[in-house]
Amino acid sequence: MKNRIALTLASSALALTLATPALAEAWYPYPAQAVEPAFSADGKAVDMSYSPLEKAEKPWNICVSFPHMKDAYWLGVDYGVAEEAKDLGVKMNLVEAGGYTELSKQISQIEDCVAGGAQAVVIGAISFDGLNNLVSEIKKKNIPVIDVINGISSPDVTAKSLVSFYTMGFETGSYLAKKHPAGSEEVKVGWFPGPAGAGWVEAANKGFLEAIKGSAVKALEPKYGDTGKEAQLKLVEDVLQAEPDIRYVAGTAVTAEAAQGLIRERGLKGKVDLLAFYMTPGVYEGIKRGFILAAPADSMVVQGRIAIDQAVRALEGKEFVKHVGPKIFVVDPSNVKTVPQTNILPPDGYKPVFSVN
Repeated sequence: MKNRIALTLASSALALTLATPALAEAWYPYPAQAVEPAFSADGKAVDMSYSPLEKAEKPWNICVSFPHMKDAYWLGVDYGVAEEAKDLGVKMNLVEAGGYTELSKQISQIEDCVAGGAQAVVIGAISFDGLNNLVSEIKKKNIPVIDVINGISSPDVTAKSLVSFYTMGFETGSYLAKKHPAGSEEVKVGWFPGPAGAGWVEAANKGFLEAIKGSAVKALEPKYGDTGKEAQLKLVEDVLQAEPDIRYVAGTAVTAEAAQGLIRERGLKGKVDLLAFYMTPGVYEGIKRGFILAAPADSMVVQGRIAIDQAVRALEGKEFVKHVGPKIFVVDPSNVKTVPQTNILPPDGYKPVFSVN
């Protein structure tokens, strides 16, 4: 069947997808959530199952723009857009601006892409608001713009393939709240959400704190700090010193990665468990080795895949979901061996791919 979009409610699809590592090559149908109404900040998440087109009708020319390619997160998104471009038979050219301070460079790179004949643009935005004028100009040329991962506030985007950091924080808190429901013995959690004032940090903080309300989990005052390993390690050391009866350390992926050695050195393994509110290769390895308890996965690879599929559907006038992201699920020792790694992380040793022809 040529057009295989599936908007069916998918209550059991997540378990099915995660329990079948043998089918890792076929990433779909993938448990996802559509936001209705699309682009709404307080829209309702509706469970669905996402499948891409089988092939594009022609080798469309798609430009992809990322903030940078310095870490495994954006490598994972790159893997997703490159693989889906190959699967659908379209051309993909990727540009990266070099960092979150390089908004003007991202804008000029995208302008060059469009001038060079790009028929659709997929943007991992450096700024929530800073690309809005550019998006409006591209829309006037009838070129679809897909917002991937980071979010763009412009109403002129064609579609969004992303998840919410509020939900990532909420899923992490919810995992603990289920382990320690109301009425059970109180447990303390040190909470390290990241750099103060960053939008993604505030969203995760809000979600985490709301999820543990009414449970036996007591969060200590959030300890904000830069996501460098030294800064996070110092914060964790200070909290362990001040709160010797702490049961959990939860926070950024860097927090969990940095704290592993400290917990081992102090003989606290099994007494203080670590959680991250997003997934990285280091966190994934930590869970596999039993040093990190759990982390939600936002399936950044699949977000990249969906963005390319949305672009092709828009170009071909086919039905598409305007606002969708993979369903967030928690990875812990119970499922880490069965989750297909290449849906949630780049393959081991993956090198960036900048063009698919």
